[in-house]
Amino acid sequence: MNIAVVILVTVWLATLGLGLLARRGRVMNLEQWTVGRRGFGGILIFCLMAGEIYTTFTFLGASGWAYGYGGASYYIIAYGALAYGLGYWLLPPIWRYGRERKLYSQTDFFVAKYDSRALGVGVAIVGILAMFPYLALQLEGLGLIVEVTTGGRIGALPAVLLGTFALTIYVMVSGIRAAAWTAAIKDLSLLAVVVFLGVYLPMHASGGIDPMFHEIARTMPPGFLKLPRIGKNAIWFSSTVLLSALGFYLWPHTFGSIYAARGEDLFRKNAIALPLYQLILLFVFFGGFAALILLPGLHDHDLALLAAAALSLPAWVLGLIGGAGLLAALVPGSMLLLAIATQLARNLLGVGLTNWSEERLNVLARALVPVIALAAIGFEWASGAGIVVLLLLGYGFVTQLLPALLASLLSRNPVPAPAVWMGSGSGVGMVALLYFGGPGVHAALESLPLPWRDLNYGILALALNTLVLLLVTAIMRVGSGRRPLRQGAQA
Repeated sequence: MNIAVVILVTVWLATLGLGLLARRGRVMNLEQWTVGRRGFGGILIFCLMAGEIYTTFTFLGASGWAYGYGGASYYIIAYGALAYGLGYWLLPPIWRYGRERKLYSQTDFFVAKYDSRALGVGVAIVGILAMFPYLALQLEGLGLIVEVTTGGRIGALPAVLLGTFALTIYVMVSGIRAAAWTAAIKDLSLLAVVVFLGVYLPMHASGGIDPMFHEIARTMPPGFLKLPRIGKNAIWFSSTVLLSALGFYLWPHTFGSIYAARGEDLFRKNAIALPLYQLILLFVFFGGFAALILLPGLHDHDLALLAAAALSLPAWVLGLIGGAGLLAALVPGSMLLLAIATQLARNLLGVGLTNWSEERLNVLARALVPVIALAAIGFEWASGAGIVVLLLLGYGFVTQLLPALLASLLSRNPVPAPAVWMGSGSGVGMVALLYFGGPGVHAALESLPLPWRDLNYGILALALNTLVLLLVTAIMRVGSGRRPLRQGAQA
């Protein structure tokens, strides 16, 4: 049997075993299953949040964009660095409110802040719409990683099915603790593999990083390593960085990690330390750029890093790379499965189950995990989109919750729940229209003048969302005779 297959199977079994072991000695009630009884310390929170951030997108999508789009890929470095500064101020009040109210999901936060279970239904729908592309991204990356590193001995579909099976089992059994335990191993292995590839592949291709860039400048079209004048230009770059930074902490599964912490100061320490993690992306880019020299003309850019590694390295090294990539998909995938199941059980189906206890809702959430996993597999195979495209689609959806979140953190929130409904609904609708609208919609966008033509779709939708939210708020205040503003729940 091929050594890469042996290593990957070993990693798969070890991950499954570690995930199951994570529940040892604990009763998995709803609080333990979803937020680890709010007792995670600094190391676990660091690994868990880094595990959600540095995923198969980092492993494959970033290198693929370096290969295919050159300078446009630099947006991936920029937005994370900005988002960590935002998290320094944003996450502590969310944690305080969640601990005070014993919240379990992102939707619980909005339901409590706006005193509206109906609004919670809308927020849960938006969150699930955003998470499905992100979960599909992890599964697509998982299939690519296993297929390439095993030389096709394990195909993409069997890999996705086996990976999803492991996810389903250990999420059902151990919940967030499974993700936290495996995240630490994932972070160390991914760091080692990415740094190794970022140094080795340029050396193998051109004799070093500096000679590699000289060769790319000589062989690629002029300006490849810069932003182009049209398309993914400075306007697209700036708006995409802004969208991704604003939506960075709005993913529903991130709220589960926030609630799991035992103290708010952990987030400030993370905000200081995590920007150093952005340096990893430089090595990812180096690997993608080296692939331009080693394997020019690849049709699937997401394969660039792995295909270059497969061309240059022995099977046992490919097995180790594949193992790290497998973990990079399973850790965030487990948090996404957990968050989708929790929101479905508590905030969608649970709306009609008012007499159900938390224990029964816990059973329902666990039972939904395999159903969600199968749906995600279907979405991944039907979408046919690249890894970065799937991520940007998810950001377009989830960032529509930003105006409501910021308003909710004010001491006197002027925004009523119907305004949030209509604002975020219009934003989500616009993202869906612009993304899925087909050639007619895209042709209409191409005919727009600058800067509107090249703005990220999600930013256009966020602007519409904010405008609608403000208009509805103003209309409702006038209609109610300008009664005093509702006192917001203190964060």
